[in-house]
Amino acid sequence: MRRLLPVTDLTTTAAPASAADREWTLDELAEAYAYPDGGRSWLRANMVSTLDGAAQHDGRSQGISSAGDMRIFGTLRGLADAVVVGAETVRTEGYRPARAREAFAARREAAGQGPAPAVAVVSASLDLDFSLPLFASPVVPTLVVTGATAPSDRVQAARKAGAEVLFAGDGAAVDPARAVAELDRRGFSRLLTEGGPRLLGQFVAAGVLDELCLTLSPLLTAGDAQRIAGGPAVAVPERFSLVSLLEEAGFLFTRYGKI
Repeated sequence: MRRLLPVTDLTTTAAPASAADREWTLDELAEAYAYPDGGRSWLRANMVSTLDGAAQHDGRSQGISSAGDMRIFGTLRGLADAVVVGAETVRTEGYRPARAREAFAARREAAGQGPAPAVAVVSASLDLDFSLPLFASPVVPTLVVTGATAPSDRVQAARKAGAEVLFAGDGAAVDPARAVAELDRRGFSRLLTEGGPRLLGQFVAAGVLDELCLTLSPLLTAGDAQRIAGGPAVAVPERFSLVSLLEEAGFLFTRYGKI
């Protein structure tokens, strides 16, 4: 892996160490992807896309990923307070609880975080299998984010399974901005969303996405796979600025921040 941006040394002809093509340590990745200081909630998305815009192949993202992409995936989880994910992605990708990783233990303790990020599942219907390990045996309790009029029997089932239920919407639907606010109110300010595309589209439309970490996979798939974000188009496209760019084996790891 090598850093293409930002350029860290323009005074010598020798390439800086960060530009060398080598495997980065988890500590180096953690420094590169550290959340900004500032005391407010920060919503970061992490997604992968092929050259022709597919966010998945055969219904899953794993087929367009790489070892480097998975290292960054693990690093971003290791830095987050909570991983926010849509119910359909939980079902499709077979989500399991986030692991407590020794490599991030000291960093998380110093930041006042628990041993692993909580997983926050966004679901209006609560059509979820609460017997799955994500709910039955997480390192930290799984969160369920839903609307005020969610089916009461499903709310009770979620709580019986040990999940904490957060209400972020007056009706059945979840309000993306209120979801971020509710998580922040409970101490989850460093947020990471891994999609799916419909949930990411909702965050984009609500204007609450602060950062996008997008892996560009050097693959072409054609077909009709989803893009990284779906749903209604925004009235005016929102401009983001390129913060950093890493490369490994033809994969580009971009990081964009809201201007």
